Amino acid sequence: MELLNKQPTMKLPAQWFTGDAWADVIYRGEEPSRARANAVRFAPGARTAWHSHGLGQTLYVVEGIALIQSRGGEILEARPGDVIWTPPGEEHWHGAAPDHFMTHIALWETDEVDWLEHVGDDEYGGPRTSARR
Repeated sequence: MELLNKQPTMKLPAQWFTGDAWADVIYRGEEPSRARANAVRFAPGARTAWHSHGLGQTLYVVEGIALIQSRGGEILEARPGDVIWTPPGEEHWHGAAPDHFMTHIALWETDEVDWLEHVGDDEYGGPRTSARR
């Protein structure tokens, strides 16, 4: 067993995020492992730009209200305990609701990410559907 050293919290770059978001690395596997896990905290209204992951991404909502949308799909409103999977190559964005902080755990296996344009206020403010069934 090994206790891993905690890396400093990092502010996420404005080229990929609208608003303020920070990440803490939970785990970054070394070859041959490809596992990656970060705790990501979003200020109210903060969100990623449109992007896609080469091997997909799983999000586990820890606190607050998360908004997630796939290109051409509806905006899903997710709450603590909800798990969202975006398959490889699916363009999407995720972030916090306008009136709540939000934290999620992001899990992925490759740093192959295609970052696209920012999500405009009109897109972000569209109608939402609950992720709960």
